[in-house]
Amino acid sequence: MSSHKQIFLCAINNILSGTCQEDCKFCTQSVRYHANIERYNYKSIEQIVSEATLAKANGALGYCLVTAGKGLDDKKVDFVARAAQAVKANVEDLNLIACNGTATKEQLTYLKEHGIDSYNHNLETSERYYAEICQTHAWSERYETCENVKSVGLALCSGGIFGMGEEQEDRDALLDAIASLSPESTPLNFYHPNPALPIKTRNITFPEALEIITQARQLLGEDKLLMVAGGRELLFTHKEEAMFEAGANAMVIGNYLTTEGLAPNKDKEMLASLGYEVATSCDTL
Repeated sequence: MSSHKQIFLCAINNILSGTCQEDCKFCTQSVRYHANIERYNYKSIEQIVSEATLAKANGALGYCLVTAGKGLDDKKVDFVARAAQAVKANVEDLNLIACNGTATKEQLTYLKEHGIDSYNHNLETSERYYAEICQTHAWSERYETCENVKSVGLALCSGGIFGMGEEQEDRDALLDAIASLSPESTPLNFYHPNPALPIKTRNITFPEALEIITQARQLLGEDKLLMVAGGRELLFTHKEEAMFEAGANAMVIGNYLTTEGLAPNKDKEMLASLGYEVATSCDTL
């Protein structure tokens, strides 16, 4: 049995959906690919607080406020800050994460001052392979945002997506780049194909996914959160114990940005059946 007896749960809230102008070939939120997803402008603050309350009741310690789009602007910063303040005022002991694209130090400082604890910005793939999956912005902008996060004292959450046609050298380079940032948490996503997207198939197997988890744990150390996020249901259903044995100690519960996840109670039943506990405090890491 893995030494990580407690599993940390995180929930995602897509508070601005399907409005992105970028051309990331893995993302249904891009308007360029006309994927059949729900698209909407900002959710109400009341709805966000209500969904945060439910996430906490389901065992989530982390709650991520996600917006579509390349990065932050004045309107987006203001809305995320107001949403964060409202959640903090109504839901206790919830680690608030913002995931809003590229961001300056000034924008990140403002979010921190209004209740955001952590900022998620994924590197997605290696610097070498990035131009194959996105041409409207550079990989270096992603890395710079991650550096900005750390410089203002926010906790950094940064990971990537595997199975988008990359080579093994790209997977190694991505994990090395993530480790160079020393993030507090790292989400590992496994590509979920959609008929509307240019990347049609997923080139990753179950053993390869396990090796990525093992490699990430070795690079990041034992005291960090290593989360299996998007694509978990495609690769690890009924094989969850293997991902925890490989080094994962966190996972996303509920729905993802534009794809459905399992019901949180099913995940909690799975954890209990494997002898794991749901973590109740980040201090137990």
